[in-house]
Amino acid sequence: MTPLHSPFDSRLGLGITLAVASFLIGPVVLSVLAGLTRNYFIGLSSGLTLRWIAEVWSLYADTIGRSLLVALLTLVISTALGVPLAWVLTLFPGRAGRALEELLTLPVAVPGLASALALILSWGTLPGLRGSLWFIVIGHVLFTLPFMVRAARASMAQGLAVLDEAAATLGASRLARFFTIVVPNAMPGILAGALSVLTLSIGEFNLTWLLHTPLTKTLPVGLADSYASMRLEIASAYTLVFLLMLLPLMMGLQWLARSRVTPS
Repeated sequence: MTPLHSPFDSRLGLGITLAVASFLIGPVVLSVLAGLTRNYFIGLSSGLTLRWIAEVWSLYADTIGRSLLVALLTLVISTALGVPLAWVLTLFPGRAGRALEELLTLPVAVPGLASALALILSWGTLPGLRGSLWFIVIGHVLFTLPFMVRAARASMAQGLAVLDEAAATLGASRLARFFTIVVPNAMPGILAGALSVLTLSIGEFNLTWLLHTPLTKTLPVGLADSYASMRLEIASAYTLVFLLMLLPLMMGLQWLARSRVTPS
């Protein structure tokens, strides 16, 4: 019997995979090395140093803490809004539910700059809001909320309505059923949505760039500023700091996705 996959096919597939990985990862590796070398234009022969990371910390430490604060606030609000919305969409999957879900996804489909401009025109005149960090949080919630809703609803669609109905027949209130049945059983999707919200909020640039002020600059905006006005080594070191913040979240998201499909 002829084998389904010959050794040549395996080598070809491995070669293509390595080529694509090199194409995607190569620029990141070069950028990281640039942030650790004394002089990028001389190369590794100039020696390795942590000086540029120290420079990034002294110049942009406030943007790192601010990005984490924005991401955490965005997570709290997106979770508080997204989980109940996901449950409503699960209980009422008709035409109105589909229309609401499509409306929620509009900020994802519309370019970030357009969404930011709409926010400025509609809410930017409120006293104190335009120059505050909350203005960026509002934009991030609009952008990340659909991801929380989709992730939570995917877990809720797995027979939770039947459990909820059974608990209702036993006299449990709607609020009690939501917190004791819906939320615990939908926790894998909620956690996946939470990691998505954190990752997207920390890395969001287009919307934030138009919403920020000099006093509310976040990490991605500071990264763009460093590439425009600083030495290449400092900008590359900033990229390294950015990656060190995002990689644990990405690894957690991948682990959670595998744990959801692996049978217990």
